[in-house]
Amino acid sequence: MSLAGKRILIAKPGLDGHDVGAKIIALALRDAGAEVIYTGLRKSPEYIARVAVEEDVDAVGLSILSGSHVDLVRDTMRHLRAAEGGNIKLFVGGTIPQEDNAALLEAGAVGIFNASQRIEDVVAEMDKHLAAD
Repeated sequence: MSLAGKRILIAKPGLDGHDVGAKIIALALRDAGAEVIYTGLRKSPEYIARVAVEEDVDAVGLSILSGSHVDLVRDTMRHLRAAEGGNIKLFVGGTIPQEDNAALLEAGAVGIFNASQRIEDVVAEMDKHLAAD
């Protein structure tokens, strides 16, 4: 498994102020060879999309613990498409009930992760999706 040459933006949209999980994933992705850009806390979907397009990333990973994951994924995808970044793959992780997975996939997420998953499995799943490019 290698994410060498892949650029991944990790972002914390909305008002959630807890970013330990996002930083752990960012480090794991970096250790797997990806170039990781971390936007920091409380970024808007519009800002995240703009940075993703400007940085020419392969993927965006949203870390969401606030419960507003469906709306934030929809908004981020809408802004990505508007900024001509609709080809950027979007992953979402955090506190996500399984019953929301279908809505997140419909909104444009290609991978959905929760806190019970091993970090190695998250990285492998992202690698699988990004290897297709």
